[in-house]
Amino acid sequence: MSIFKKIKDVISNSYIKLELKDNPRLRTPIRFDFNTIKTVGILFDATNPEDFELVKRYVLYLREHRKKVKAMGFFSTKQIPDMTFSKLEYDFFSTKDLNWFGKPSSMVIQNFMDEKYDLLIDLNINDLFPLKYISALSKSNFKVGKFNEKGLEIYDMMIDSDNTKTLKYFLRQVDVYVTMLNKVEPSLN
Repeated sequence: MSIFKKIKDVISNSYIKLELKDNPRLRTPIRFDFNTIKTVGILFDATNPEDFELVKRYVLYLREHRKKVKAMGFFSTKQIPDMTFSKLEYDFFSTKDLNWFGKPSSMVIQNFMDEKYDLLIDLNINDLFPLKYISALSKSNFKVGKFNEKGLEIYDMMIDSDNTKTLKYFLRQVDVYVTMLNKVEPSLN
């Protein structure tokens, strides 16, 4: 990683901390029950076609369980591929929708962050800043993401998954742990 990239990452992560201080999110213990949630937001890297197909199948799985799903995909290219277009449950953005620090800025992204999903699943296994930023400022009730020391103030539940693991593995872990939450009572300490 170049020194320029490191400096940019430090500035970007500091920007998230400042934004979170200006827009604090109250965290209260909730009784999480997958069967009672109605809306799910999903963030994912859409650049890899195989990962995109996995997310499509996962969205269908959630819809079969009567969840209203909205997925936001990020392409790490200047243009969104021609065959990809927004649909009812999908929206996309690319690097042209980012400022110099990597902060996403478009009305579609702002609408996604403003929506109060019952569950937000961040499938950002490659630690892409634009997806992390959206997760951090999302108004969702319960946020799930990959374990990262810098994600402690972003997520309600983090799943440990090193960078050698695939999205398929991470999705399985999300299912396992979200299902386990149905059986756990929140601590009020």
